Amino acid sequence: GHCAADDGEERRLAGSRRLDIQDGDLKALLKAIRNIVEAQGGVGALAKKTKLSRTTLYKTLSETGNPAVGTLKTILDVYGIRIGFFPVAASAR
Repeated sequence: GHCAADDGEERRLAGSRRLDIQDGDLKALLKAIRNIVEAQGGVGALAKKTKLSRTTLYKTLSETGNPAVGTLKTILDVYGIRIGFFPVAASAR
């Protein structure tokens, strides 16, 4: 069963389960993913779950990373996170 502390933690994490990429800010996205990875056991744990090498993961999530969407999806699937792409509102143009 769940203890009350788990429920609070679950709810807190659920609030961060959607990453919005705005203004094509890939660096910010990768930093957000790195923070999640660290909070969830680090690159070693992620490597086991994704069957990707640590090197691949470090490169993918580095400041200069230019990850394939498929690789990002593989990583985010581990944490149950979906990337959302939203049209820019007409009023913002």
